[in-house]
Formats: sequence, C-alpha cells, structure tokens
Amino acid sequence: MRHIRLVVEYDGTGLSGWQRQANGATVQGHLEAALGRLLSHEVTVAGASRTDAGVHARGQVASFRTERSIPLHGIRRGLNSMLPDAIAIVEATEAPDGFHPRFSATGKHYRYLLHTRAERAPRWRDRAWHHPGPLDRAAMCAAAAPLLGEHDFAAFRAAGCTAKTTIRRIDRIEVTEPPAEFPGDPPALLAIDVRGNAFLRNMVRILVGTLVEVGEGRRAASQVAEILTSKDRTRAGITAPAHGLELVSVRYDGRKIVAVPGVE
Repeated sequence: MRHIRLVVEYDGTGLSGWQRQANGATVQGHLEAALGRLLSHEVTVAGASRTDAGVHARGQVASFRTERSIPLHGIRRGLNSMLPDAIAIVEATEAPDGFHPRFSATGKHYRYLLHTRAERAPRWRDRAWHHPGPLDRAAMCAAAAPLLGEHDFAAFRAAGCTAKTTIRRIDRIEVTEPPAEFPGDPPALLAIDVRGNAFLRNMVRILVGTLVEVGEGRRAASQVAEILTSKDRTRAGITAPAHGLELVSVRYDGRKIVAVPGVE
C-alpha cells in the first residue's frame, strides 16, 4: 500500500473551508472526488490544517493511501486536470507509512494581510482585510512579545473549539510592511506572520484582531499579556475576517525558529 503526500495550494474564496461537508464545496471534498475518479477507488484524504471558509493556502499538506501504481507526476497532473481552478497540487511525493499531515507536523506558518490604503482595492478584496488608515506597528510588535513561547491560549480560541488542551507554542510573530508594488508608491499592505507548533480554532484570526486594536490605539500593548493570563475569550479582540489569512507552510523538521518579533 502506497502512502502519498501532497502539497496543495488553494484560493479559499467561494470554498467552505478544508473539511468535507454534506453541503458546500470544500478542498477535502474536491480532492477525494478527483482521486476517486483518478484511482477508481474510494479515497480518504487527511489534511494538516482544517482551514475555515474563505481562508487560503499555498502550503497545505495532505495525504492518502492507494495500491495503484500511477507515477507521482501522473497523480499530480491527473489531479490538476480534474480539480477546479481554485485548487492545485504543487507536489506529490511518497510518504513513510507512519506519516500523518496533522499529527506529524512540528510547526505551521500563517500569514495575515491587511490593506491599509484609505480607498478600497478591488484586487485585494478576497486576499486582505481592508483596514483604512495607519496602524502602530511598533506597538503591535510590543503587544506580540508576551505571546511568544508555550502558554495556555484559551483566551484566543473560538467558542466552538473542541481541542482537548489549549496549550500551544508560538515561536515567532512578525509585523512587517511588504514592499510597494511599484517604486515610489506608499506601502499599502501590513503582514502579520505567525509561526508555532499548532493553533486552536480561529486562534490566529483572534490574535490578529487583538493586535489590530492595539495598532489602532484602542487598547494598550500591555493588555495582551493580561488577556493571555485571564484565559477569557471575551477580553480578547475581534476575530479578523477569514479572507486575509493564508496557510503558508507546514513544517516537519522539528527545528525551532528564533523568536524575534518584527524582525526577519
């Protein structure tokens, strides 16, 4: 029995998230349907992250099992010929028998984009949260510092989260301004990159919503440490919209990232 690992990229706009649902198009559902046609047998696909509706990915990892001898490039090309334009297989490789996309992962990297130009930008409407006006990046970095390391993140999880434990580790949080698209243009985007071992449901989006409130001056940077200690979701900020979030990569090497907020 072969165990195949896939790296999947997708635009979450119009999709109901990763996880298979009875009603609604999902990434897992599309993959399983395409694999069923390609391999001529029923397939169950496991994924590294159960991204929500509207969330994007460039490095989602998935795996499945099959006895078919189709070469890896044939699996990749075959799937890409069957999947909708919003989903693409970037890579297909053989995986060890004990590999699991979620439980074997040692780290994940999410990026959240905000568009800060006063006027909305249609080209970013499905990829970044339009938040007109500047944000205090230094204050946001200072607020993020107490979140680094292993903590109980109960204050930063959605009400419907079913995780058995709320202990997670954040290795690094960066708040940066990506370069302008054209020389001379003022920066219009703010990126919040969060790297850690695992995340609770909506954890990154709640962290972002809280940091944005700090950047607006609506709450002091020192309050974030208090929110973390409180374990009370009602004290944290809003849940940032899903469409600004992207799963960049999943790590399996076990190496930790140096924790330097705001610095590449």
